[in-house]
Amino acid sequence: MRLLRRRRMPLRLAMVGSAFVLFLFILQRDVSSREQAMEKPWLKSLVGQKDHVLDLMLEAVNNLRDSMPKLQIRAPEPQQTLISTNQSCLPGFYTPAELKPFWERPPQDPNGPGADGKAFQKSKWTPLETQEKEQGYKKHCFNAFASDRISLQRALGRDTRPRECVDQKFRRCPPLPTTSIIIVFHNEAWSTLLRTVYSVLHTTPAILLKEIILVDDASTEEYLKEKLEQYVQQLQVVRVVRQAERKGLITARLLGASVAQAEVLTFLDAHCECFHGWLEPLLARIAEDKTVVVSPDIVTIDLNTFQFSKPVQRGRVHSRGNFDWSLTFGWETVPTHEKQRRKDETYPIKSPTFAGGLFSISKSYFEHIGTYDNQMEIWGGENVEMSFRVWQCGGQLEIIPCSVVGHVFRTKSPHTFPKGTSVIARNQVRLAEVWMDNYKIIFYRRNLQAAKIAREKSFGDISERLQLREQLHCHNFSWFLHNIYPEMFVPDLTPTFSGAIKNLGINQCLDVGENNRGGKPLIMYSCHGLGGNQYFEYTTQRDLRHNIAKQLCLHASSVTLGLRSCHFTGKNSQIPKDEEWELTQDQLIRNAGSGTCLTSKDKIPAMAPCNPSDPYQLWLFV
Repeated sequence: MRLLRRRRMPLRLAMVGSAFVLFLFILQRDVSSREQAMEKPWLKSLVGQKDHVLDLMLEAVNNLRDSMPKLQIRAPEPQQTLISTNQSCLPGFYTPAELKPFWERPPQDPNGPGADGKAFQKSKWTPLETQEKEQGYKKHCFNAFASDRISLQRALGRDTRPRECVDQKFRRCPPLPTTSIIIVFHNEAWSTLLRTVYSVLHTTPAILLKEIILVDDASTEEYLKEKLEQYVQQLQVVRVVRQAERKGLITARLLGASVAQAEVLTFLDAHCECFHGWLEPLLARIAEDKTVVVSPDIVTIDLNTFQFSKPVQRGRVHSRGNFDWSLTFGWETVPTHEKQRRKDETYPIKSPTFAGGLFSISKSYFEHIGTYDNQMEIWGGENVEMSFRVWQCGGQLEIIPCSVVGHVFRTKSPHTFPKGTSVIARNQVRLAEVWMDNYKIIFYRRNLQAAKIAREKSFGDISERLQLREQLHCHNFSWFLHNIYPEMFVPDLTPTFSGAIKNLGINQCLDVGENNRGGKPLIMYSCHGLGGNQYFEYTTQRDLRHNIAKQLCLHASSVTLGLRSCHFTGKNSQIPKDEEWELTQDQLIRNAGSGTCLTSKDKIPAMAPCNPSDPYQLWLFV
């Protein structure tokens, strides 16, 4: 026992010594730093109550023990999960069983008309069939005869999307949101409308499909009234809501959105077919970021044969949305920098604008961002307006290549505009006045009807939309052009001359002719004062541009005159001499490359040796 006590003695002495040193330290703090003791209540208490010193000393010994360095690495403290706070949210990925469609497609006849998305074919026609086909084209601007003979529930064959799309899995956390499908129609063909509905039912997971809302924009066809109501009752999740009078697409979509009950709104046109796995990629992207507005990769359903253009596994060239300075929506090839950003086909494509017919958007974000401009009328311009608004106010527009939906693209609209087509110009003026700042004058020079509406201020009250822009702290249009669409060529805000180019010899105007996108000869035509094919700009770079839809420039040799894509596109580009022009004081238009002048002799635009006394060589911007 004595030996044991002797062995423990050094440890006891060390502990007592440590406690004694600590006690002296505390007393020294007590004597030398009264002010500090006053600031620290526990020290003040120590000085005043000596009987607590021993307890404090023992606690200090324990603290010394705990503060000694540890040789073992502790397990990390459990942290709160960042995946989801939803208690019903399961880990892992959705299984194919969980994503089963709302309805299984019935057995298909592989030899039926248009089966598996193939083209409708018919070689022999009776007089009655020919008449029916012609009436269908006149009424719907597509081959309704073919559509009516193709199964309403036709399959589209095997899944031909790229392998990474077919194999794509979707996480349960955060869960995929539910969606309401909103389809607006006005006197739509029975077969295309119902084929759209069945296509959704057969390709959309039941757990994600809240409802299909058919919004009738005051159709007059009898088959779209009580007959349609009775038919959709068997489809369980489909209902019809109606506008009493024709108000157009914009108001009809707002009606559908107002009654929708799901987390996400998905808008489709009434002549679509959905491909395998079309919905999940859209909803997955919104689950990641609610400020993203997503469109499927829209493929063509041929308006004559109803052949479905299926996606291919390799080599597909994607397009994205753009616009021109007449504020017309268009498509363009995805630029190189965007291709390089994407690793595979599951990556979205950033798009400056969207077509606006087929897209998904979080309902809460749709309301936050200002839904639609409800003072726009009927149809036209709402997609470009929403494109500018989403980007400028902090959102994003994306195309999701793994989501594929077919659409019947018509060459003209079968519907009339109750107030005339001037409503389109009025809608465009509203978006220009709210979102385009000073760049709106570029648009007004190209659309004289819109310019007149702007001057007369007959575009309605835009104060609420301007207030929305302020509340959302939106960027200006210059930011949009520099950051979202830097590829867009911006014409001169104040070109040297603009308008029609009138020849004083024959009193007619230079005209590019119909559908001249470069390569076709120019013509002389009666001056109509409407811009369009007769609109030209003489720029500060000294080129002559017809630049409404495309940037097309006049070029010349010693005798010929032509129209082609402009070589000057901004930075790092130059104007070739055959595209450079001089407007002389004696009203000649002289080409710098050839040294010849523009003439209208024989009422055909051409080039000739310059002669200021020749009236056919005298021109004036009007």
